[in-house]
Amino acid sequence: MVRPIKPRRVYFDPNVTYFKPRGIPLSVLEEVGLAVDELEAIRLCDLRNLDQTKAAKKMKISQSTLGRILISARKKIAQALIEGKAIKITK
Repeated sequence: MVRPIKPRRVYFDPNVTYFKPRGIPLSVLEEVGLAVDELEAIRLCDLRNLDQTKAAKKMKISQSTLGRILISARKKIAQALIEGKAIKITK
């Protein structure tokens, strides 16, 4: 049986839900979904320069879980940038 997902603390509520390449209509683009907890992990580690241990404590999750979230988020962002996809931030 799979363990239930622990609730994650997110202190950031984005007011933007899409990022897309300029000049291409959103209706034509493929989307990559980025969860709010992935965005929060990126914000804490990459923008605020917190180490993973401190960021994990702020989000009330383990450091290994934060590491997995960061890997997933960075992969999605790289895919969107390289392949020209839109990023949809999901709650």
